Amino acid sequence: MKVLIIPDVHLKPWMFGDAEKIFLEKKADRVICLGDLLDDWGCEYDDQLYWDTLDAAVDFATRYQDTLWCHGNHDLAYVWNTWVSGTSSDPFARQAAGNGLKDLFNAIPDGNLAYVHRIDNVLFSHGGISRKFVKKRVDESLEKDVDQVIAEINGLKLENMWGDDSPLWLRPQRAFTRYPVEMYREDMLQVVGHSPMRKITRENNLLSCDVFSLDWERQPLGTQEFCLLDTVTWEWEGTR
Repeated sequence: MKVLIIPDVHLKPWMFGDAEKIFLEKKADRVICLGDLLDDWGCEYDDQLYWDTLDAAVDFATRYQDTLWCHGNHDLAYVWNTWVSGTSSDPFARQAAGNGLKDLFNAIPDGNLAYVHRIDNVLFSHGGISRKFVKKRVDESLEKDVDQVIAEINGLKLENMWGDDSPLWLRPQRAFTRYPVEMYREDMLQVVGHSPMRKITRENNLLSCDVFSLDWERQPLGTQEFCLLDTVTWEWEGTR
């Protein structure tokens, strides 16, 4: 299957229009959004931008019902009423975030919104799944049953997901960790966002796609390309 990956959006509603154009031109089979629609440097008080981003997401979810959506830590901070760096304290922005996320979650068909999705031998999540997390949070006897592991993870709540090693927060890339992170299932590719990269990067069985993020001066950190991935061959390309 050829899938188009939408990485971290972070208040860039135009990404959905660009993704739709590529999806139709490249004739991809499905779209997967890796989460973190909300929050960005210097935008904490721009409630209209929160509305615009979530309106664009709802419109996309409504018209492309087959799209898969991964939870992101910035988005769930508003659902769970907790905080991450960049979470808005502005009451109008928080209202936009809360109401807009409700609208989005209602627009997404059952089963299409989760921490982790699988297509063929590819796992999609916001930050990635480490073997350590699976051993700690999932019954170790189930470790070889990928679908059962995914089901167990997708049923976890705040207290088990709000930590550096969870699929919402993990940063396994060489640029972000002092010691190598052993990823779950070496025979499966993991596709993630969350960690800003200068270009779409594959390290062993990890494909990192967050290339739209900005620095604190609001300048692009990466190439701002979408990733097209063949879930059978694992061949991929960046495209604008």
